[in-house]
Amino acid sequence: MPWIQIKIGTVSKKAKKISGMLSGFGAASVTYTDTEDAPVYEPLPGETKLWENTTVTGLFEADTDPEPIIKFFKDHFHDEITCRAEQLEDKDWVREWMNQFHPLKCGEKLWICPSWCEIPDPDAVNVMLDPGLAFGTGTHPTTFMCLNWLDSLHLENKKVIDFGCGSGILAVSALKLGAPEAVGIDIDPQALTASKDNAERNGVAERLSLYLPEDTPQEIKADVLVANILAGPLRELAPTIAGMVAPGGSFALSGIIASQCPEIQEIYSQWFKLNEPVFREEWCLVSGIRK
Repeated sequence: MPWIQIKIGTVSKKAKKISGMLSGFGAASVTYTDTEDAPVYEPLPGETKLWENTTVTGLFEADTDPEPIIKFFKDHFHDEITCRAEQLEDKDWVREWMNQFHPLKCGEKLWICPSWCEIPDPDAVNVMLDPGLAFGTGTHPTTFMCLNWLDSLHLENKKVIDFGCGSGILAVSALKLGAPEAVGIDIDPQALTASKDNAERNGVAERLSLYLPEDTPQEIKADVLVANILAGPLRELAPTIAGMVAPGGSFALSGIIASQCPEIQEIYSQWFKLNEPVFREEWCLVSGIRK
């Protein structure tokens, strides 16, 4: 069935009010998108950050007449908004979504493959992972850099910690690359569920231990630690993260905007001999060896 979209361009402080009004007119769903190109980073817990210029889109059934709705918004907000209606063609939206994801090569031998795709190289290290509730499919620059870094290591006889494991993509990849055991830590129980499911799909669940932070054994030490989170938590948790890496162990941090790199390097240089940072788009990866 086709749909009608009513798109209203506004500023962030009016977006929630407009969203409520669209719902009042019977919108089946309301979404927020960035009108321009202004990324929003690191919302506080429970906070919904919006872009300064936000497009609010209401989705209506095809027999809805958009003209009275558009007239209402123009009369109410005058020239403070832009407003238009457009038809959304009927599609197999699940198939459309699946078509966005393709096998991704990371480093020399590692591939991340959605389950519905043919494996490009059966002799490579293939991690089967589908997009889901938890963050991490390999396509984001930070995840891609972490996967490349793991692929560059010799992980035999190494214990790996994936700090902020999300989907478990880094822990599962480390196990498939040869690590005998890995630990995933995340504040979100859904992330632990996703990590467990992905480990089972890849046949490595018996070698992956998963913990909420408060349940993590205090004496835990890793030969390799990777943390793909954000600069704020990396700053706050620096002593905890450093304390989980054994002397001589390797670490990599990402989720860091390029401009935040010097600060993160300065903090972690207390405990680590640092390598040159790696950059991809506006993100960076900081790595090194525990002193």
